[in-house]
Amino acid sequence: MPSLFASYLRVYEPLAAFDRDRQSYWRRYVSEGRAIAPVEGPGRQRTAVIEALGAGWTRLPDLPEEAYVLETDDGLLVCPWNLRIRVAEAALSARDGVPSVLADAFVPPVLAGQARAVVDDWRSGARVLEHGVPRVHEQIATWGVPLRWFVLFDPAERDLVTQPGRRALRYRTEISKARRRSSRALSVLRKSVGEAPITEAVEEAARWLEEFHPRSVVELDYGGLVDLLSDETLTADDSPELVAGGLAGLSRGEAEEASAAYDKLVARWRAVQLLERCN
Repeated sequence: MPSLFASYLRVYEPLAAFDRDRQSYWRRYVSEGRAIAPVEGPGRQRTAVIEALGAGWTRLPDLPEEAYVLETDDGLLVCPWNLRIRVAEAALSARDGVPSVLADAFVPPVLAGQARAVVDDWRSGARVLEHGVPRVHEQIATWGVPLRWFVLFDPAERDLVTQPGRRALRYRTEISKARRRSSRALSVLRKSVGEAPITEAVEEAARWLEEFHPRSVVELDYGGLVDLLSDETLTADDSPELVAGGLAGLSRGEAEEASAAYDKLVARWRAVQLLERCN
């Protein structure tokens, strides 16, 4: 199954971030060759969820414990899929702001009740790992990349592959660097634009990063979006640089420079978002 037209922000944590049982599980998972490549993951996730839910959507099933894995000189880094909690949160989100008749048609009350129990159990600490933080390791955005994600990366951290069958564009960085960049961006935004939506969005991303182990790695993966973009477009993509330039302009009080960078970035990704409406 081809990748979905989505981008992904992931955090890979070292085994030390997990309790002993999870550490043993992930070591065995890797040694048995079960780790799944990011290019295959979205399709596998979708298939697993649809098959597990079944046609009636009357229960929230147990889902396979899978993960993306990075093997580094310092050891294994793991990005669990957390599918059960993510499906539960998605089911509840789908009912928000929708008339009850429609909500019940799309997400039956039985499934919604089970989803609420799973989310409440997760957040209350019943399934919290040893250092006490419930974590979802992957965020997903369809038909584009949220601008706040680019704040976390430097252009030099890009990994681009244009080889047919392996095309990919990813940025990876140490979580300590991502945290410093988000902190600097927040400082600039609060001083220049105040509590605007972009400030709140960057603050939300910064809070999410605080949940993870300090030796984690953060990854922005263009995922299936690369299938919408030519090799030339991917090679020329400078989105993190535009974000950094816009923030630098704001910090110097050069509003026109910041606005120009922002407008260019928005126009670029709006063109991708509009592809969703193509027949």
